[in-house]
Amino acid sequence: MNKQQKVRVGISIGDLNGIGAEIVIKTFSEAMMLDFCTPVIFASAKTLSYIKKELGLQAEFYGIDAFAKALDNKINVFNLWKEPVSISWGEATGIAGDYALKSFTAATKALKDGDIDVLVTAPINKANIQKEDFAFPGHTDYLAQELTGNAMMLMVTDTLKVGLLTDHVAVKDVASNITPDVIKKKVNTLYKCLQQDFGVDRPKIALLGINPHVGDNGVIGDDDDKVLIPTLEKMRAGGQLVYGPYAADSFFGSGNYKNFDAILAAYHDQGLIPFKTLSFGKGVNYTAGLDKVRTSPDHGTAYEIAGKGEADPGSFREAVYAAINIYNKRKEYQEITKDVLKVSPKRAGRERAGRGPARK
Repeated sequence: MNKQQKVRVGISIGDLNGIGAEIVIKTFSEAMMLDFCTPVIFASAKTLSYIKKELGLQAEFYGIDAFAKALDNKINVFNLWKEPVSISWGEATGIAGDYALKSFTAATKALKDGDIDVLVTAPINKANIQKEDFAFPGHTDYLAQELTGNAMMLMVTDTLKVGLLTDHVAVKDVASNITPDVIKKKVNTLYKCLQQDFGVDRPKIALLGINPHVGDNGVIGDDDDKVLIPTLEKMRAGGQLVYGPYAADSFFGSGNYKNFDAILAAYHDQGLIPFKTLSFGKGVNYTAGLDKVRTSPDHGTAYEIAGKGEADPGSFREAVYAAINIYNKRKEYQEITKDVLKVSPKRAGRERAGRGPARK
């Protein structure tokens, strides 16, 4: 990959009192990472230098004030602030939330404007990031507003992909939020994602039941019988390979998940608990369905180990790799599929003359 082909990876720094800056610095302190991409961290070179020193890490930052100044083979830091920031390891403070929000919104704008190719977000605290002009449960919801498409949280590894019909929704509201339209929209979003972002020609998707044991024929709720089952039957009749609903309690333990390209869980914990049990530290949170690529590690701020230098950058590193791979795979898909129905001028002339394609 030459310099012109390197993917420009934007990084929002997350909660400064958590492990975000640590895993970002550890990831890009490995020279090999700069062979794959050109990182642009949205933060402050002074703040990152302070954190680096506090944690005894080795890295050199290249501060920039314009994207045109970003250099390959450098850890570029787009300086969003110049003032010193007080770091309170392991504490959820309003100050940390302010800087996390400043980093994330600036990085999102850069993504929209094409100044970066992909976005990888370090963990935030969903509580201290809330403001009057930012009332979103998390990254995904804000990106859904700012970017084009139908956003869907998709947890991914090389061998396991788990999406959600509902994500940051209270358990008591899950069933009422799952409608035929939601199911169709989520399945179609996942189907297209698997094709263009992961190179699966004809995706095979499994859905998990809403209620325990898929409702046991109405004994434990009728949501599956009335909503999920008939909707999936109609989609299968239309040619889509969507199966289920499957009882969630045995689906992963039995290994049945290995028979599918992706799984759609009814709600957050139903999908993320087995995913993180099987893949913690290696998984990536991908916001599927949007016109831009965003990934993040599969863990949170980890306040309990913040400032101790113990954070494992493995999941963040995988998030960077995933963003680059998805970006390249999507470009390849777009190249292959563009103008596939376009008729050549020579053939068009023959067809106008009445010499259309031969009948089968």
